[in-house]
Amino acid sequence: MNCFVTGASGFIGANLVQELTARGHHVRALLRPSADTRALEGLKYEPVPGDVTRPETYAAALRGCEWCFHVAASYHLWLPDYRPMYETNVEGTRRVLQTAWSAGCQRIVYTSTVGCIGLPNPSGPPTPTDETAPVSEAQMTNHYKRSKWQAEQVARELAAQGAPVVIVNPSAPIGPRDAKPTPTGKIIVDFLLRKMPAYLDTGLNWVHVRDVAIGHILAAEKGRLGERYILGHADGNWTMRQTMETLAELTGLPAPRWQIPYPVALMAAYVDEAIAHFTGRPPRAPLAGVRMARYKMFFNPSKAIRELGLPQAPPRQAFLDAIEWFRAHGYVK
Repeated sequence: MNCFVTGASGFIGANLVQELTARGHHVRALLRPSADTRALEGLKYEPVPGDVTRPETYAAALRGCEWCFHVAASYHLWLPDYRPMYETNVEGTRRVLQTAWSAGCQRIVYTSTVGCIGLPNPSGPPTPTDETAPVSEAQMTNHYKRSKWQAEQVARELAAQGAPVVIVNPSAPIGPRDAKPTPTGKIIVDFLLRKMPAYLDTGLNWVHVRDVAIGHILAAEKGRLGERYILGHADGNWTMRQTMETLAELTGLPAPRWQIPYPVALMAAYVDEAIAHFTGRPPRAPLAGVRMARYKMFFNPSKAIRELGLPQAPPRQAFLDAIEWFRAHGYVK
């Protein structure tokens, strides 16, 4: 297949390019002129200079592609101005999907996020939720989640009009090629550098980034049009304490001893953001991140496992692969 991939230089995008080319597919990768391409090192692909918000830069490259994977997104938990994030995540999604549909792509896979999936009440038991969990835009508690929610509605509207769109919602991927690194990868790097003296009582669904990449391909092959699929791990719902203990077992380094009370973290985030508004420098602990940490983001990926055949590499292996990649590429000594 001829494949078009936006966000190819990102964590999920680079692993998707790797998995596509390993299966013999040809990849055209949309890359901004300023893109950091370290994650794509050693991979074969056809670069397409352009921007998701400007279809004239990539419309010609989409012609002749059977599959389009729209992975690109602006992911920030704090910005002095959020308008560019909405332009990229919402309007950029509309333009990419419409252009791919007009170009005759047979499958268009849109990468959303589990942030658009409903969560249980934080005061109740942390029951994993699935694609059917009720949720509304009012529950999108920060600009990133709200922009991705609006983008997902664009994808669903186009699917209802006949566009061959399938939506995937990755949980918390970890593994190799996390060059920037992502917030999840930074947890591992900070742990390895002994920069994590304490942690919040939260939880995530960990999944190997390779499985997420393969999940995108399976969605193109088998996904039902207009449906969404959580790309996570059935046994990956870990509290942050479990995560720290696992990292300690795998590395031989001590786990942080202190758990920060949520009200203390919230107050610190308010102060940090107040300072950021004066300095223009991003806060170390954004308020949006602390608020999200109030919820244990546990998910049930059984639909993707059942309908797509989503692989389930053990989360411990995902952590091992991430640790090895960070060490091999100089993120830690």
